[in-house]
Amino acid sequence: MRGDQLAIGVHEEVDIVTPELGQVVRCRDRIWAVNEVTPSSLPEDALSGTRPQHLVRMSSLEDDGFGDELTVIWEIEPGTRVIPHQELPKPDVDDLDPPERLDAFLDAVRWGAVATADSKALQAPFRSGITIEDYQLDPVVRALGMPRANLLIADDVGLGKTIEAGLVVQELILRHRARTVLIVAPAGLQVMWQEEMRDK
Repeated sequence: MRGDQLAIGVHEEVDIVTPELGQVVRCRDRIWAVNEVTPSSLPEDALSGTRPQHLVRMSSLEDDGFGDELTVIWEIEPGTRVIPHQELPKPDVDDLDPPERLDAFLDAVRWGAVATADSKALQAPFRSGITIEDYQLDPVVRALGMPRANLLIADDVGLGKTIEAGLVVQELILRHRARTVLIVAPAGLQVMWQEEMRDK
């Protein structure tokens, strides 16, 4: 290109499709379901040629993002698109699970639903690999009754304080009241805590 020539880029306006309630969309390299579409209250400006904007609230459809929500201004969010119905994968009859596996999956869903819905039904004791004494369930029940779990477990030596703490942590995770847990322990007890939390 000579020095007196100009490089001119052509800007093509992409037709942005506004999603509707219930549609499946791609945004930020993830798949979402549209929960709500709120149009802007500002009037459309005919002189500037800008389209009205929409606030779109979405819920994640991906397994690793269960429960995640996202709210964006659709027209200015880069890389968004509505996934047409014909792009949705069709189930292959050969890939269906056997009835026994489906029953096991439904049982797991029911057990998980009980843990989040019924405040008196404990799940951690049944999912641990240990024999639990009745008194070790007391901290779990107390923690569930608190809006924010804040306990001091101070039993005698050998009565299972580590087990009690593990049960509280597991129950809070099962009920989706905690996602990650930080255990702070003296250097000499770190390996013991790691083994206890992993094995039991």
